[in-house]
Amino acid sequence: MSTIEDLIKKARHLRSEGHSPGQIADELSLSMETVTWLLTQEKGASTPKDVHIDWTCVSGEAVLLEESAMMLLSRYHLNHQGNPAPSAIVGISISGIPLATLISVSEGSRLAIYHPSKHSTADTPMGSMSGNFGIQQGDQCLIVDDVITSGDTLHEVVGYLKKHGATPVACCVLFDKRGIKEIEGVPVYSLFRISRID
Repeated sequence: MSTIEDLIKKARHLRSEGHSPGQIADELSLSMETVTWLLTQEKGASTPKDVHIDWTCVSGEAVLLEESAMMLLSRYHLNHQGNPAPSAIVGISISGIPLATLISVSEGSRLAIYHPSKHSTADTPMGSMSGNFGIQQGDQCLIVDDVITSGDTLHEVVGYLKKHGATPVACCVLFDKRGIKEIEGVPVYSLFRISRID
């Protein structure tokens, strides 16, 4: 388990490499509030209530990553038996992309990539779909990511897809830190629910 000092070092190193706070939050599977605290607080200050998930032993190994993607896909199929495969698998940048890629190959679906607003450097941050890996009007979309921390990014993606004429059919994540079962009527399936008990 990482100590607070280790997380502070990792966050500051990523910041020095040019990562935005949103990217650091994704890399460390932490909330934006926790990352802000890691980057600005002194030792001894009270820490935010969050749970750090380090899944690098899986994410860095292609075979384990593929097996994780297939478990997510199985989780989806358990609840959508008999439905046609989604026409697009939407991977949320950055950690959702490899999982979505593997799922799209297995399903024979197109791959789409969503860049969340927390990664934007614009004055008014907004999320966007990749120009090269986009959705089409009428697509049935399966949204894939690694961790739900607050749920804000999934809300953002679901809203974006609906606004652009696509239908989100489900969200699949490895880890859910909030216990979210649905977002705007779209079911959320996780492999693991993480709870903090104080």
